[in-house]
Amino acid sequence: MRAPRYPSKDAKSWWNSVDDEYALDQHHYKLLEMACSTWDRCTSARKVIDQFGPTYVDRYGQPKSRPEVAIERDSRIAFARLVRELDLDFQGSPDRPPALLSNRRV
Repeated sequence: MRAPRYPSKDAKSWWNSVDDEYALDQHHYKLLEMACSTWDRCTSARKVIDQFGPTYVDRYGQPKSRPEVAIERDSRIAFARLVRELDLDFQGSPDRPPALLSNRRV
């Protein structure tokens, strides 16, 4: 199945590698789409944090955490959970670890 149009180039590349490596059902593609969106959201937030730092000073002169810090954290957690739901963890030899048998393309 083709990757949706909106994910970043990196997310589309990951989509294609997962699609090539695994036998996915329709509902897996929805999870994969959410994982790509979540990854893009995480990297977007990271760019803002890298540019402006993790905090800002409010109108009272108090340091506050940037909203992007929570967005990045939540996106990382969501991405990890989606990958776990897709059962994309690897185990095996360091040169080419095989995918788990639950959805490995035969």
